[in-house]
Amino acid sequence: MKTQFAVAVLLLATAGAYVAGRHGASPPESSAPATAVPAKKVLYYRNPMGLPDTSPVPKKDPMGMDYIPVFEGGDDDVQANAGSVKISLDKVQKLGVRTEPAARRDIGGTLRAVGTLRINERGLHTVAPKYEGWIEKLFVNTTGQAVAKGQPLMEVYSPELYSAQREFLLANGALKGLGEKASEARAGFTDLAGGALERLKNWDVDDTVVRNLKERWQFSRTLTITAPVGGVVLEKPSVAGKRFMPGEPLYQIADLSNLWLIADVFEQDIGAVRVGQKATFTMTAYPGEVFEGKVAFIYPLLDAGTRTVKVRIELSNRRGLLKPDMFGTIELSTGGARQVLAVPDSAVIDSGIRRIVLVQAAEGRFEPREVKAGRRGDGYVEILEGVREGEAVVVRANFLIDAESNLKAALGGLSQPSPATTAKTVGHRGDGVVETIDAKVGTVTLSHGPIASLNWPPMTMDFVLANPALAAKLKPGARVSFEMVERQPGEYVITQMAPQAAGHAGH
Repeated sequence: MKTQFAVAVLLLATAGAYVAGRHGASPPESSAPATAVPAKKVLYYRNPMGLPDTSPVPKKDPMGMDYIPVFEGGDDDVQANAGSVKISLDKVQKLGVRTEPAARRDIGGTLRAVGTLRINERGLHTVAPKYEGWIEKLFVNTTGQAVAKGQPLMEVYSPELYSAQREFLLANGALKGLGEKASEARAGFTDLAGGALERLKNWDVDDTVVRNLKERWQFSRTLTITAPVGGVVLEKPSVAGKRFMPGEPLYQIADLSNLWLIADVFEQDIGAVRVGQKATFTMTAYPGEVFEGKVAFIYPLLDAGTRTVKVRIELSNRRGLLKPDMFGTIELSTGGARQVLAVPDSAVIDSGIRRIVLVQAAEGRFEPREVKAGRRGDGYVEILEGVREGEAVVVRANFLIDAESNLKAALGGLSQPSPATTAKTVGHRGDGVVETIDAKVGTVTLSHGPIASLNWPPMTMDFVLANPALAAKLKPGARVSFEMVERQPGEYVITQMAPQAAGHAGH
């Protein structure tokens, strides 16, 4: 009986479930509920070619390809909302992508420039007598000879000096022969003697000559000209027997104990230079020697050809090792205690219009961010806006990511520049030959042909590189095709540059 009862109960339960299912009733609470898979919501449809074009409804592109649906919460949704770029992990490895976290550091440690030694203009003197005469004897007769202050340079004869001395002695002799009552005559001879002495002083005659005249009544047929300062003879047009006229240079002497070092500082670095700043100077002539000085003056003009500003540094030359026109490297200490958020300079892609950094949002996903850059130094760039501390930025292969994943489409999601800005940043194309490359400061010198869009004739000039990687595989002498934009008045930035194909017509 128990067995029959159990079978009856089971049959009733099965029948009840069947009836409930037929009428849409819920299953008993004791049964396990089935997991329902909700349908994903379509947010919009994106362009199948990766262009920044979307549609709220299904459509086809001009080639007949269907737009791809983007579902809520899907990878495409994340990519579109973040403006990011997704690349497979195997391609990331093949491209050699390397990242580095944005961190705080002191990037203002050292500013490097090149400079040339010049003569201190304050220590330059010219010997040019104020009277006419003839050179009778030379004591210093070679260029480059070192002289001390007061050292005899030459012995000269001048009729004017001789006459003035004689005039003084005659007037003094007449005064002694006059009595006390001859007041008018005494006044005349006194004026005559005083005028002779005054002329001798105005001609810069040595005090010894004047003293001998007044105290010993002695005069000299010739006079000795001495060095006004100690230094080195730079020029000596004087020869024995030569006649010279008033104001004619006979010697040029320079004091080389203190020299000027003229540094050429690039326009983008001049803001970090200030008067009184410490500087060091090194050159190949004295390996291991470091000469120290201070910034004395920042010149007010910019060289439009080199985009540099001249800075004057004063150096002591007591040992006499430094020579004018020597060339070397200058380091200016610009560091401070304040650390700033910075990324390697290779992480910044400069399009000429804006600066972009690729941030690694996840494995294989990179988000382009527009950043505001500040100071540069020691291979790093200060980031004022756009990246947070600790975020990983791409420092290697960022241009390869651009080519691999159509980065321009992702960049289209960023805020567009104003029409006024766009009008100013029109691209200009040209062909040229690489003259020099300065990877440290990110510049290249090109000898380019005519650029029709700017009405430029062929010329040689310096350009700023949007990224140093543009010239990584180029060498001086290479023929290239390039595109540039005017980032600000007079500053042209190369955004694209590539070697010309074989057989391409040069400029």
